[in-house]
Amino acid sequence: MQLGVSSYSFASTIAAGGTGLLDVVDLVADLGADHLEIAQAGSGAADLPDDPALADALADRAARRGLPLTSYVIAADFRSAQEAGDLEAEVQRVFGHLEAARRLGVQRVRHDVVAWAWRESSQAEAREVADLVVGPCQRVADRAAELGLATMVENHGFFMNDPARVQALVAAVDRPNFSTLVDVGNFLCVDADPLEAVRTSLPTASVVHLKDFHVRARLEPPGDPAAEGWLRTTGGAGLLGSVVGDGDLPLAAIVREVRASGFDGPVTIEFEGPEDDAAAVAKGLAHARQLWAEAA
Repeated sequence: MQLGVSSYSFASTIAAGGTGLLDVVDLVADLGADHLEIAQAGSGAADLPDDPALADALADRAARRGLPLTSYVIAADFRSAQEAGDLEAEVQRVFGHLEAARRLGVQRVRHDVVAWAWRESSQAEAREVADLVVGPCQRVADRAAELGLATMVENHGFFMNDPARVQALVAAVDRPNFSTLVDVGNFLCVDADPLEAVRTSLPTASVVHLKDFHVRARLEPPGDPAAEGWLRTTGGAGLLGSVVGDGDLPLAAIVREVRASGFDGPVTIEFEGPEDDAAAVAKGLAHARQLWAEAA
């Protein structure tokens, strides 16, 4: 198993001014991880296409620490861009991130297709948007292929998250270098069973995110759950990010499923909880290694 960490796991510390992306390279290397994923969100830095010096510095620091950079995660919103008449500009913006990925030495780029929080208002709208995003994904994948890169869509947010919807997009895009980043926890945002969703999604996976959540069957007061970090799912359940292994996901069964499938790509810890970032990631890495060994 290639077990690594997403830089997004340190978003809280970065936002508080306690560290930056270059420091994250050292933190993850010191934890003994096998690789690092660079995430645009939570980086506290300018977008890498606008700061090529930072991209070069990250690649150099990672190489000196012997820490491969395996994937690069960015936002994209083709739906809003089309609505605003700026779809071509959005595609070109993503092209710029592909160039940044090449500077980083990264082989895989995950991009969204709609805004994380967007939800369709009807099945007709869902079908319309699902059709709309196919063309931009094909164009991005084709440009990535010219650069020797692969692209991925993630089950992320509230629209492109249901496993059947994600797999339908992969089939519609129909490019050999377009696949999925499977986040084992995100399926809960749309109330999908995470074990069954992972099982369905693994055949197209190039990266697996290991994540954990505390789960409430219903998200209700006391207090303001959103202010305390809780997220409401489409069905009204509550999710709060946790250290990998401390939450309510059936991670032992999920890891057995991943291992039994023969998946041999990067497995990446993504931490989103309220605990101290570095301590939480260290604990999550240790638990993930234990789960992998026990799944043998």
